[in-house]
Amino acid sequence: MNRPDPIELEFFRQLLVSIPEEMGVVLRKTAFSANIKERRDYSCAVYDAQARTIAMGDHMPVHLGAMPLSVEHVLRRFQLRPGDVAIVNDPFAGGTHLPDITAVAGVFPEKAKPAAFYVAARAHHSDVGGMSPGSMPLAREIYQEGLRLPPILLVREGVLDEGLMRLILANVRTPAEREGDLLAQWMSMERGAVRLTEAVTRYGLPRLNSNITALADYAERRMAAALHALPSGVYGFEDSLDEGVTIRARITLGGGRATVDFTGTDAQVAGPVNANYAITLSAVFYVFRCLLEGDVPANAGLLRPITVIAPPGTVVNANPPAAMAAGNVETSQRITDVLLGALSAAAPHLIPAASQGTMNNVSFGGDGFAWYETIAGGMGAADDCDGQSAVHTHMTNSWNTPVEAFEHSHPVRVRAYHVRRGSGGAGRHCGGDGIVRELEFLAPADVTILADRRVHPPYGLQGGRPGALGRTILHRGGKARLLPGKIRVDVQPGDRLRIETPGGGGFGLE
Repeated sequence: MNRPDPIELEFFRQLLVSIPEEMGVVLRKTAFSANIKERRDYSCAVYDAQARTIAMGDHMPVHLGAMPLSVEHVLRRFQLRPGDVAIVNDPFAGGTHLPDITAVAGVFPEKAKPAAFYVAARAHHSDVGGMSPGSMPLAREIYQEGLRLPPILLVREGVLDEGLMRLILANVRTPAEREGDLLAQWMSMERGAVRLTEAVTRYGLPRLNSNITALADYAERRMAAALHALPSGVYGFEDSLDEGVTIRARITLGGGRATVDFTGTDAQVAGPVNANYAITLSAVFYVFRCLLEGDVPANAGLLRPITVIAPPGTVVNANPPAAMAAGNVETSQRITDVLLGALSAAAPHLIPAASQGTMNNVSFGGDGFAWYETIAGGMGAADDCDGQSAVHTHMTNSWNTPVEAFEHSHPVRVRAYHVRRGSGGAGRHCGGDGIVRELEFLAPADVTILADRRVHPPYGLQGGRPGALGRTILHRGGKARLLPGKIRVDVQPGDRLRIETPGGGGFGLE
């Protein structure tokens, strides 16, 4: 077997990565909602004919590791034709939670049949209906969370299905915004298809596919080498969500392979913190990708040496009709903390302390508006550095919402927005500090908060102290009320909501 030319391999790696990155730019610049334009809560990727990841943009980890399952479910339902665009958000068909709508289209260079490649764009929509504005409710079952879309064709051979679009828009609180964001996803995939077709025209399909295969094999070798470098053994860890739901994992390392076993994790619950297999797989993909040094291709080859066991019916692989809103945003963070905690015993000088471990989700709405955002916090310290402050960590890679965009779009005034000094855990290296964000409402609104690390703090490592717990405080009529991490509350003009996000854990003895 001929060894691939490393220069050619790097050229094609960069070429392929540029395609989902450009798709993301198109999506961001044509979207209507601030959630996509400003927070960049979206992800784009390219897949081969078998729905295996070829390349992904530098977007949202919780999206990217799960998206191949959405593509697989679309392909089980349809043989996509040129011009077709399928959408899906069903967590039991490869989705994560209902606000994340994934669009999938085929690419047909040289009139290939079936498609030679697939492109996909996932975007978090600020409202998809359900019992609370923003579609992140304190639900007990998925039917309360919003409009659930199995794989279905939104565009048929280049023609938008107006009936389906009307059905979707009739079930959301902000129809103009939803329509604009869905059309932006369509346009992003049009761009991806154009760029892939240009690559085939210029280099030929056999040469392109040969390099795609070589890149996946290279990624597999790099992952196997990283696993070989870790001491063989079984490493366990557990951590809990604030509700007392415990996630347990055992990681078995040896022979350049890893088995991640979540047996012993608590059963799914009648609440929104359930995760599905796609979310769990995404967290595993992210954590093990973090073990790699250098710029390694992020493709399907990385997962080949890794086996994931997630028992059905548990909070990491819930069955229908489990509610899922917080599984994607909160439970994914706790799964990540558990996996890193387990690996810290195998690589004590490589793994950092826990970061804030929550996305501090705030959603609200009222007459003609709906909003959703996540709020950053502290990053865990590591063996060689302090943790960063006021950043989004691990499974989220979104941006902080600019105050100007926030106040322009909604009847809310930002009264405070600054680093929460001293919230990082102490240690030889200190954890990063969280954020203080205080909102004053100028109109009545229905607010839902899904946040964690209000009871169990982010852990320190090697003698480092935990990060500070998060706090949520409602100021009304001169009185302050401490709220639980997950709550739905009605607010009136003049009410102020103060969110103090957790700090990261410290590393090492002072």
